[in-house]
Amino acid sequence: MLDAHRLRQRARILRALRRWFDAHGYLEVHTPVIVPAGAMEPYLEPVQVRDGQLHTSPEFAMKRVLAAGLGRIYQIGPCFRDEEVGIHHSLEFTMLEWYRVGAGTPELIDEVEALVGAAAEAVEVEAPIFRRVSTSALLADDGDPDSWFHRWVSEVEPTLTMPTIVTDYPAWQAALARVRGDVADRFEVYLGGLELANAFAEEPSSSELRERATAADSLRRAAGRSPHPVDHAFLDAVDRMPRCAGIAMGIDRLVMALTGAPDIAEVQARHPELGVRRPPPGSG
Repeated sequence: MLDAHRLRQRARILRALRRWFDAHGYLEVHTPVIVPAGAMEPYLEPVQVRDGQLHTSPEFAMKRVLAAGLGRIYQIGPCFRDEEVGIHHSLEFTMLEWYRVGAGTPELIDEVEALVGAAAEAVEVEAPIFRRVSTSALLADDGDPDSWFHRWVSEVEPTLTMPTIVTDYPAWQAALARVRGDVADRFEVYLGGLELANAFAEEPSSSELRERATAADSLRRAAGRSPHPVDHAFLDAVDRMPRCAGIAMGIDRLVMALTGAPDIAEVQARHPELGVRRPPPGSG
């Protein structure tokens, strides 16, 4: 059953987010959801459509907008991932993504705290106070990515129940972020026990990203998955991008964290026939 109160809270949060971005000089943009390639990371699964894929985030298209000359942009819209459906996950969800030219991860951390505070005020709850901690303070890197990731998910993430910003991931977890020394210049945000946002100081070299895409496809092939298509227009735009940082934040999870909603379906107005949990692949 749809929850009208939750949907009103969601609307107030969205209004507050747009007011914040307008007050801070950001331009709202809208990019297509059907794209040639929906992802580059090895574990993301885009939804296939006739002429391409549904994007897992608007990142590639927004970076082409940055390369065209806009300096502060944001987008709020639907994204799609062909993953497990449950109380924290949905095939379709709403993403807020923003980019700021001339900024790095420290500036984006400040913006996250201010933006979440504005959203909290909109639903009359106390603004969370985030602690900041590096991954190395939470889990030692044993040099085995599979082991590290398994221990992070099973041992560390369940303990991140307080508002937390985690910084300085191992360099092998850079994805599309720059590498600074032996760490990836990125951070993730946890709120209400949920992974809420993921931010990068953006890697400015298309050749570096092509190498990472090749490595990611090798992992996919080893796992029996098809390689991701290549978005050549995005990669060509990367070399024209100015120095910038960007972040993607899950709106549904933000609403859940601030309102106490126990199930993502309560804040989505999702059709009940699309809200069932699917069995994992290979389970029969």
